[in-house]
Amino acid sequence: MVNPGEVPTASVSDLPSQDLVLLDVREPDEWAAGHAPEAVHIPLGELPARAAELAELPDDKPLYVVCRSGGRSARAAMWLNAAGIADAINVAGGMKSWHTEGRPLVGDREGVPPEVL
Repeated sequence: MVNPGEVPTASVSDLPSQDLVLLDVREPDEWAAGHAPEAVHIPLGELPARAAELAELPDDKPLYVVCRSGGRSARAAMWLNAAGIADAINVAGGMKSWHTEGRPLVGDREGVPPEVL
């Protein structure tokens, strides 16, 4: 088991502004409320069963993993790295920091502005 302190981590301000490969591991209701426009959504609990989908993502760039505040994404990044599936980096502060930093947010709920649950 990898020590959580050993999980590669980046702050939102350190993320590339273009060609960002972002995996959102939050639950469907959190995703629908607000998410990064280009993110791929695979809830943490579904990650092992859907790991093959990650093979379709570019493998020449790191995979940034995000949740609401950084806890679930740290576990996901740890698992992805340990399993050799991706060069995964946890996004510190999660979507809360994403939103605070003014990064774009889109939602799936009609007539409701996007928000981070």
